[in-house]
Formats: sequence, C-alpha cells, structure tokens
Amino acid sequence: MGEKPRLASALAKRGPPALMGAMAAENQSLATYLPVLVQVVLGLSIPAAILLVSHIFGQRAKGNYIKDKAYECGLPSEGKVHPRFAVKFHVTAMLFILFDIEVVFLVPWALVYREFLAASIAITGATAVFLGILVFGLVYELRRGALEWEK
Repeated sequence: MGEKPRLASALAKRGPPALMGAMAAENQSLATYLPVLVQVVLGLSIPAAILLVSHIFGQRAKGNYIKDKAYECGLPSEGKVHPRFAVKFHVTAMLFILFDIEVVFLVPWALVYREFLAASIAITGATAVFLGILVFGLVYELRRGALEWEK
C-alpha cells in the first residue's frame, strides 16, 4: 500500500516535463508521416496542374462530321461504334483480377515465411486454407465452363 502514494507523488513532482515529453513524442510521430503527406500532395497537384494547363492553353477544335468519324484503313467503318461484348470476357477479366490479387497476398507471405518459421509461428495452415478456397473456386469455374471460349 505504501507504493501507490509514493508513485503518485513522484508523478506529481514530474508535472509539466512529463507532459512535454508526451507532446514531443506525438510531434515526432506526426513528423514521420511528413514524406507521405508530401507525396500525396504532389501526386494530386501535379496531374491537376497538367490538366489545368492543358485546358487553358490547348487547342479548341470545331466539330466536323468527316473528321470525327472513325478511320479504318481508308474504308468506311462497319457496324456500331461501340459493340457489345459477351459476358465471358467480363468473367475472364474478373477471374484474372481475382488470381492477380492472390499473387499480391502470396508474395509477402513467401518473403516472410522463413522468419515466421524461425520464430516458431505456424502460418502454413492459414495459407493452405486461403489457397484451398482459391483452388476450389478455380475448379468450380472450370467445371461451369467459364474459361471455355467456344460456347
């Protein structure tokens, strides 16, 4: 019981310097994000400035039916300008994105796998479940014929 009053009196004696130390630590943590803030500001302002300058100084063309027509090797264009695509193209694109994102998750796992083994942390099970779900989805899509072009 004698420890609590002594600890409280020690903290009371420290007063403002302890508070200043906490504020300095907070400022230091905010300073570490300054490069990220600079990059975000530059990443947003440079394209905006390029678009603004292009809009201000760019040439304005008058609309002309002949000049605005699609040019295909000197022949008149056939069909609609924007034809409809079959759903199979969209399904293939979504599957590509799915398995592309899988690689995004597997590369960091492969890079830290040895470190996790050295620290006796088992991550193989979680990765096996992740890959199992993806393989199950791929087999399902193959059986449904999502990747067959001649249908």
